Amino acid sequence: MADVQVGCVKKTGTTHQAITHLGGTGGGGWCWERAKVIESITAGTNTFFTHVDGRRAEILVVDANPRYLQTRADGQWTNNLLALPTCP
Repeated sequence: MADVQVGCVKKTGTTHQAITHLGGTGGGGWCWERAKVIESITAGTNTFFTHVDGRRAEILVVDANPRYLQTRADGQWTNNLLALPTCP
């Protein structure tokens, strides 16, 4: 299982549900659809995290309809994904 840092997102709006893709620079650069990241987390294939302002936050699946991703750090849900820059 890989522990993958997310450094950018693509989104169609301003909510966590609007995130369509997540990406990063690891492995030469990558950009996955939200559904693929959710599948990977759910299957236990990978874990994903952000590192913002010197703090690590785990990316977890929120089981809503539709399912979406959000960060959690120190027991608190955070907006780290929404604060990331846009993926190229």
